[in-house]
Amino acid sequence: QVQLVESGGGLVQAGGSLRLSCAASGRTGSIWVTGWFRQAPGKEREFVSGINWSGGSTDYSDSVKGRFTISRDNAKNTVYLQMNSLKPEDTAVYYCAGKNGWTIVRSEAAFRTWGQGTQVTVSS
Repeated sequence: QVQLVESGGGLVQAGGSLRLSCAASGRTGSIWVTGWFRQAPGKEREFVSGINWSGGSTDYSDSVKGRFTISRDNAKNTVYLQMNSLKPEDTAVYYCAGKNGWTIVRSEAAFRTWGQGTQVTVSS
């Protein structure tokens, strides 16, 4: 069974950068999509970004497009989320999630494997 562990969260000033990591233990296989979601206090969890197994297909929410970059290193079974030009509204718990399949989707219901989350706080 695949387990996901996020790391890299923390406190950063507005305009700063953080890189989140999502390490997978167990065999995901090559038909696997990884997504990043976030949940701010009092808000529903929302899609942030997704990447397919090969890394050839990515997707971003409008709120992070141009600022965040998702990538993966399959040799390390790890997906990264590089977050630049951070804003206070990016403050949230960030979760990585995984699903079998070829297609990146934005619905959290489609992802069956979740990490425990990592807190990102951006101060103004």
